[in-house]
Amino acid sequence: MPTKKKETKAAKPAKEKKAKPAKETKAAKKPAKQAPPKKQPEAAAAKTAIDELDKTKTYPIEEAMELVKKLSKTKFDATVEAHFRLGIDPRKGDQQVRTAVPLPHGTGKTVKVAAFVSAGKEKEVKEAGADIVGGEELIAEIKKTEKTDFQVAVAEPAMMKNLAQIAKILGTRGLMPSPKNETVAADPAKAVTELKKGKVSFKNDDTGNVHVAIGKVSFETKQLVENYQTLFEAIKRAKPSSSKGVYLKNISISSTMGPGIKVQISA
Repeated sequence: MPTKKKETKAAKPAKEKKAKPAKETKAAKKPAKQAPPKKQPEAAAAKTAIDELDKTKTYPIEEAMELVKKLSKTKFDATVEAHFRLGIDPRKGDQQVRTAVPLPHGTGKTVKVAAFVSAGKEKEVKEAGADIVGGEELIAEIKKTEKTDFQVAVAEPAMMKNLAQIAKILGTRGLMPSPKNETVAADPAKAVTELKKGKVSFKNDDTGNVHVAIGKVSFETKQLVENYQTLFEAIKRAKPSSSKGVYLKNISISSTMGPGIKVQISA
């Protein structure tokens, strides 16, 4: 009889091994280095101007003003300031420098003015551009709330006795009207008009220095120079009679966040 052959089990197909993804190398993980951004023309110009600046040199005002404009790096319209180091003793009351002067081209800033006047003068100071106008009721409101939402205060002489009620509030904030900076005026409407057009008030600080904004970087160089010269003459006229020796020791100009540039002191 034919012998029965045992059926062999079919061989199972070999399992295919899944290929493991290749390990990323450290170099592959790191993002490709991006090329450094190209320097903007304005930044390059500012760097060139810095290279030109000699910090030991005093510049004629026209040249100094050109450098101020070139060295301004801010994205906003920076303020240009003049800084005067005076030969005064700020501890002495008779050597204080405090006055006001209208700049021919203004400062480029909008000044909010409060006018403390009698009822008969309210209309004319409003027409002159005063932002806040009042008399007794305005004084009472400030006394109650202690809020002073303005940068400069003007008053007619008759209102000064009433302002004594809030003298401490205004005084500590540098807002008290004074004949010295021409904010106490018989013609308050005229005073408001001048302030709105760019009249600046200033006084020396505790170290005997004066700092005044004279415009914006966007101004033409000629306009900034004329504003500076007007201020320079006003500070010369304000020299205290008791001040001895060198009065104008040092002058520099700068823009917001910009370096100071020394200016030649003319006679």
